Amino acid sequence: MTLGTFIIKNALRNKRRATLSILSVAVSLFLLVMLQVALRELTNPINDEGSSLRIIVRNKVSLAQPLPRRQLQVIERIQGVAAVSPFTFYGGLYKGDEKFTSFAQFAVDPERCPLLISDAKIPKEQYEAWVADRTSCILGRLTAERFGLKVGDRMQFTGQIYPADLEFMVAGIYHGTADDRNLMFHQSYLDESLGNPGTVGTWWVRAASIDEAPMVTERINNAFANSSAEVRAESERAFVLGFVSMWANIKTLITGISVVVVFALLLVTVSTMSMAIRERFRELAILKALGFRRRELFAFILAESCGLAMAGALIGAGGAWVVFHSIDIQKATNGLFILFEVTPQMMGLAFAVATALGVLSSVGPMLAVARTSVVQGLRTLD
Repeated sequence: MTLGTFIIKNALRNKRRATLSILSVAVSLFLLVMLQVALRELTNPINDEGSSLRIIVRNKVSLAQPLPRRQLQVIERIQGVAAVSPFTFYGGLYKGDEKFTSFAQFAVDPERCPLLISDAKIPKEQYEAWVADRTSCILGRLTAERFGLKVGDRMQFTGQIYPADLEFMVAGIYHGTADDRNLMFHQSYLDESLGNPGTVGTWWVRAASIDEAPMVTERINNAFANSSAEVRAESERAFVLGFVSMWANIKTLITGISVVVVFALLLVTVSTMSMAIRERFRELAILKALGFRRRELFAFILAESCGLAMAGALIGAGGAWVVFHSIDIQKATNGLFILFEVTPQMMGLAFAVATALGVLSSVGPMLAVARTSVVQGLRTLD
């Protein structure tokens, strides 16, 4: 018998306990990876070149407060502004939804919008059809595929934020953006349905360059300072993070849950290893009597503990990678997440936690073996 098979036979001597130990590590690390991926997706919005140029302008008082349409002429004249369009969140319910619709609907200026969302790809004839028909819309490919929609279909929405029920004809389907779920339609159609109130939800601005974007933000804020409708201009990334912060301190919450998961897992592994070694004190005493040194006995215990932990990590973290790369996360979460990517860093974190658990859970048994003499060990199970 080799040392490797000796360690494996000892680890699997009580197969039920070993199986339950591995599964407890696997389930806990699966949950840990899932929490870390969710935290990453919520707190790290996509920050490509297009989003770095975009600036969101909202009412300084609250996102729910509208902005006057007359601000458009002022923003257009600000140095460094390459394009500007209204972006009014409609927030209607589609196809019998009772609480919320998983994709956003925005009222925009169709002729200005392509300058702001330059990464959106749409056939020229579909774009021209959208511009020409005031009651039409363009739809993200993910949403179109989810509901089986195609060009020419009609979509009906029940107004929730605005007292207006709207119907659209799908003029085109776009793709290529960071979020291919949204619906965009004419701001003029919404204005007409509401009796032309002369307001918009937000302004989306595109800066001429990345270097000039911070200065453009400051100029927009200063342009409307002390006016009847003061604004808060911020980068798209800052806007998204501010929106997420409305859910309270999600980062602290998820981090706290992760710590609790790891701590509970540590208690389980320590208890399991302590029981396993206590049952084998007599065998360890015999090994001592045969001439095995303390460090060799410590190595046996450490290898067994880390082996069980790493087997659990392989099942848990590996299972998380397989599951989240196989399922349609957008459908599974009803549109809450677009991506749910298990990165190599997260896999590394899971295996690092497993290694730490293996080491820490073996400390107690090592100390117990070190303090136990050969005579005491031989008398333990007599």
